Amino acid sequence: MSLLEVKNLSVQFNTPDGLVTAVNDISFALERGQTLGIVGESGSGKSQAVLAIMGLLAINGRASGRALFEQQDLLSLPARALNSIRGNRVAMIFQDPMTSLNPYLTVERQMTEVLELHKGMTRSQARVRSVQALDAVKIPEAARRLGMYPHEFSGGMRQRVMIAMALLCEPDVLIADEPTTALDVTVQAQIIALLRDLQRDHGTAIVMITHDLGVVAGLCDEVMVLYGGRVMEQGSAESIFYQPTHPYTLGLLAAIPRIEQGGQTLLAIPGAPPNMARLPAGCPFSERCNWAEPRCASQRPALSALSDRPGLLRACHKSPGEISLPAGTGQA
Repeated sequence: MSLLEVKNLSVQFNTPDGLVTAVNDISFALERGQTLGIVGESGSGKSQAVLAIMGLLAINGRASGRALFEQQDLLSLPARALNSIRGNRVAMIFQDPMTSLNPYLTVERQMTEVLELHKGMTRSQARVRSVQALDAVKIPEAARRLGMYPHEFSGGMRQRVMIAMALLCEPDVLIADEPTTALDVTVQAQIIALLRDLQRDHGTAIVMITHDLGVVAGLCDEVMVLYGGRVMEQGSAESIFYQPTHPYTLGLLAAIPRIEQGGQTLLAIPGAPPNMARLPAGCPFSERCNWAEPRCASQRPALSALSDRPGLLRACHKSPGEISLPAGTGQA
């Protein structure tokens, strides 16, 4: 029995342009201590998928399918029952800590409130635990900094505060929505190392949302590649990085800058992400795909397993043998 099992999750929004399907029929299972990476360009549906699981969609959004956490469907739980799980056993690190932290409250109050609500601690007990959490994420002089406001921290420090808050209750599942966005590479490496250490120490299962394939390669066991709200390819990190089969995955890997490229022009996927209100009838990537044929625009390929690659799913009309990286790009 998986710790978290998502089945046929779809997310739709009512907009002035009509009904928009931001996430379409995605499924995955997450075991204790495992990390799933969800990758894709901005607008591919990564964040909306996890916000649906957490019950945090915008008022005009609705989710369907199932998200089973220890056999409880998070999508159908009453608000009180969901609140007892959210932030406690299933926690989330949001993409922008400056807008996720309350600017009017000290870090201490925002952290102690979590422990008072979910663990029934007194204010003094919660303060001691909060200092320990800040120490764990390598914030210097944690006891002194606890009384500071979010704007008094750097971007990297605010992200560490968010991680500390998410881990206060030692959750079983941690959802990290682009936790390294807008941080310099040194801080990024420190945060990835921190997540890896915390996972090792507590057996936490992690869902990592990112567009940075380097982060995925360094942390994830399984990878789901999204485009236009649909799964293009899904399998082990090793399969996705070293034996990719989908044109979109190949394009993402080819676009990674490499030292050995020297002064060569960087490769890019042509075109732009689709209008989610007017997706093609067939494969959402067909308009940008170098290997597209007429049926790709009109017939949607099913997400199916390859007979010779157990555990790998892909949605493409072309066989893997008909698709390869452009010459000279190599693989991740």
